[in-house]
Amino acid sequence: MFGIIRPCRHRLSPALHTAWGAHLCGLCLALRDEYGQFARLVTNYDGLVVSALVEAQATTGDGTRRRTAGPCPLRAMRTAAVATGSGARLAAAASLLLASAKLADHVTDGDGPRVLATASAGLAGRWAEQGTRTGRRLGFDTGVLLDALRRQPELEAATGPGDSLLAVTEPTETATAEICGHTAVLAGRPENVAPLREAGRLFGRIAHLLDAVEDRAEDAERGVWNPLTATGTDLAEARRLCTDALLGIRLALREAMFTDDALVHALLVHELEHSVTRIFGHAEQPPPKPLRPGRGLWRWPRLADPPHRRSVAAGCAAIPWMCCTCQICCRDPFPGPWSGKPREAVGCDCDCSPC
Repeated sequence: MFGIIRPCRHRLSPALHTAWGAHLCGLCLALRDEYGQFARLVTNYDGLVVSALVEAQATTGDGTRRRTAGPCPLRAMRTAAVATGSGARLAAAASLLLASAKLADHVTDGDGPRVLATASAGLAGRWAEQGTRTGRRLGFDTGVLLDALRRQPELEAATGPGDSLLAVTEPTETATAEICGHTAVLAGRPENVAPLREAGRLFGRIAHLLDAVEDRAEDAERGVWNPLTATGTDLAEARRLCTDALLGIRLALREAMFTDDALVHALLVHELEHSVTRIFGHAEQPPPKPLRPGRGLWRWPRLADPPHRRSVAAGCAAIPWMCCTCQICCRDPFPGPWSGKPREAVGCDCDCSPC
């Protein structure tokens, strides 16, 4: 699972953490039910915000449903009440469409062997088609989202030093604005479309900028295009843009009408602010400690120094191996399945000593 909003259980109340888990599991299971087991690999922490937004606005009916899910290894083989209905299905469709665009981008960049690139291109096309079908059933115009994401490579190719960084983030902003705005339609709150589009637009800006900040050093080493490097934008300016966007999201949410906005406020205000602080803090720190060499089952596949980036398909293939060999929980640091960069062992990213 990936995404920029990764709340620690010590920052959310028990009730909110349970609700967050219900939406996360609901997204994962909606991907499975709609698109098959393999689609669960695109489950991400940010996608569940869509499901949470629908539920926060709804009063009764489809937007607030729960069902009991069976045991799952990620829940220590416990059952749980998970979110279901139109919110979870929209979150699943959006996650699949965004993943298909990301996969297609890797193919365009020539990441990975030719055989994997061919398979990835086919998978990206199938995911885009499946997500589009679900979107239509929910009344969501996926064409606007896909058109926005397809413009991204053209904008990047035309961008140079001194150009506007916000021109590069515009396709992502447009895509997330449409998704968040449609949550108001599903919840029967047409008055919320405009403010939630604005909140979604600014959330997309932050997500794009944080991704660029995280990848800036590695992209420079590999000679890969990065919006900060291409436009000559420094970290201070990027952080100012994120801070302004955080304020805009807070103001936009105040204009929307909610039945219960506790979880949405916690995720899109407090947790998103924490993500900005965390990622910019890491970008300004010294390089992380080197990866521990592999041993035993960790030796193969070789997931050790020197770090190297993997394609989406190769990274997805590495995750089950890393889980089964306990690298994600016992190897500290462990190599990120896609980036290859050192990552802290699974746990919370805040100082829990006072808890």
